Amino acid sequence: MSNPAVLVTQMIIGKICVLVTAAFVLTLAPAFRSDRSRLSFRDRGTALLVFLALGLVEEATVRQTMCFNHRIVAACTAGLLAGPIVGLTVAAFVTWLAVAYDGFPLLSVGISMLLAGLAGGLLHLRRPALAAHPLTGFGLTFVVTLVRDGLIFFFPVLSPATPVSLGHLMLAPLLQGMGTLLVLAVMSQVREHDEQVRAAASAEVRALQARMNPHFLFNALNSLAALATISPREVPAAAGRLRQFLRASFDQQDRTLVPVTEELAVVRAYLDIEALRFGNRLTVEQSIDPAATDTVVPPFCLQPLVENAVRHGIQSSAGAGRLKLVVRPVDEWLEMSVTDDGKGVPAGEIEKVFFEQRPRAHALLLLRRRLQELFGQSFTFDVSSGLGHGTTVTVRIPLQPPYEVVGRSLEQFVTEDGQLAPGALPYS
Repeated sequence: MSNPAVLVTQMIIGKICVLVTAAFVLTLAPAFRSDRSRLSFRDRGTALLVFLALGLVEEATVRQTMCFNHRIVAACTAGLLAGPIVGLTVAAFVTWLAVAYDGFPLLSVGISMLLAGLAGGLLHLRRPALAAHPLTGFGLTFVVTLVRDGLIFFFPVLSPATPVSLGHLMLAPLLQGMGTLLVLAVMSQVREHDEQVRAAASAEVRALQARMNPHFLFNALNSLAALATISPREVPAAAGRLRQFLRASFDQQDRTLVPVTEELAVVRAYLDIEALRFGNRLTVEQSIDPAATDTVVPPFCLQPLVENAVRHGIQSSAGAGRLKLVVRPVDEWLEMSVTDDGKGVPAGEIEKVFFEQRPRAHALLLLRRRLQELFGQSFTFDVSSGLGHGTTVTVRIPLQPPYEVVGRSLEQFVTEDGQLAPGALPYS
C-alpha cells in the first residue's frame, strides 16, 4: 500500500509544476513581463485561457484536490494580473465547475470566488504595482480560502456532501496562498530579469555614445567652424542638426525600443552633419519600405551601421563614395542593411577587424552584444566584405509592432511615408 504522506507530497509537487507552467505561459505575453497595467485585448485573452485551463486541470484531478485547489488560485491570480473582467469570468467558470460537477455549495463557493476575482481586479486597476506583488496574492488567496472554507465549516448544512475539517480549515488557506504567491513570484523574477537586460542594453547604448560622441563632436565642431567662414548662413541649420542629434542620443539611452522613424531621424541628423565634412564626396541611396515604419527597434541599432560605413568605407576612400541604406520587413523579420563602396576588408579578417575583443571595442561588437542581450539567438548579424568590393552589414531582428513607445520623435526629419527627409545630402 502506498504511503499517504508520499501521495500527498506527489500531489503538491504536481500542482506546483502546473502553477509554474501557467506562470511561464503568461510571461510569453510581453505585457506581463513589465509593470504596465494597460493590457491589450490579446494579453487579457491569453490570461483568460491560462486561468480557465487551470480550472479544468483542477477538475481533472478533483479527487486529489485535498487542501490545494487550483480553482481558487486561478480566480485570485486572474484578477490581480488581468483586471476585474478576466477575474470575474474565471471566478464564474470555476464556480460553475465546483458546483455543477463536484457538489460544492453555490452560496459559499460563489461568494468567495467572485470576491477573489473582483477584489483582485480592483487592485489591478487602482494599485497595479501592489497587485503584482507576491505577498498581495498570498494575502488575498488566504482570505478568500478562509471565507469559503469557514462558511462550510461553521455552516455544514450548506454542504453536507463536502464537509470541511478543522485541519483543512487551518492548512488550506496557507497552501492556496502559497500557490498564488508562487505564480506571482515567478512572474516577478522574469520582470526583474528583463529589467536587468534593459539595464545592460542601456549600458551598451551609453558605451556606444561614449565611443562615438567625442570623436564625432570634434569633427562636427571643426566642420561648423569651417562652414562659418565658407557659408555663414548655413551655420544655424547645421547647428540645429547637431543639437537634434545629441538630444536624441541622450533621450534614447534609457529606452529599450524606439520607433523605426525615430531611429531613421537620428541617422538623418548624423549623415547631414557628416556631410559638412565630406560635401559631395558622400552620396546616400535609401530604400525604406513604408511597412517597416510600423515597428520598433532598439535605439542606436541602425546608426552604428551607418557610422561604420562612413568611417571605414567613405572616409577610407580618396574619391567620392556611395552609401546604401535598406530597411524592410522580410517575413517575420525586420532587416536593416548598410552598404558602402569603400576599400573593404579581406574576408578572412572581418572578425578581427570588427569583432575582436580589445580595450576600445568596435561599435559593431557593442551592437551585436546588445542585440544578443535583448533577443538571445533570435537575430542575425552578418558582415560581408572584400578588398575593392566595399562592405555590407546586415542585421535582422524580430519584427515587432509598436506599443506605447514613449519619448521624443524627430518628425521634422522624416516624411509622411517614413522616408528620410531631404537635406544637405544627395539622395537617390
